Amino acid sequence: MSPIASLFVFFVIPILKFLMFLIFVSVILSWLVGFNIINLRNPTMRQIYNGIDAITRPIMDPIRKVVPAIGGLDFSPIIALLGLQWLIYYVIPSLINMI
Repeated sequence: MSPIASLFVFFVIPILKFLMFLIFVSVILSWLVGFNIINLRNPTMRQIYNGIDAITRPIMDPIRKVVPAIGGLDFSPIIALLGLQWLIYYVIPSLINMI
């Protein structure tokens, strides 16, 4: 395996999978905050929520500009997850095969 291919396999793919996990966590946290199960007045919870939001916002905001909320539902996490899966399972393996 070439060094560039191993870079993709051992660093890029796990980072993208971690971003997928953070998007799931961000969606669940937003539901919990919306239903007032988690209170953001708690400083620890607010830090966790803001930290995850700061990581996922650069991925979600460009999608939110193109696809607005329909009926109060935000479809940007679904599109972001599909895009990340497309990168992980189709784009990166084809790049590795080209190398």
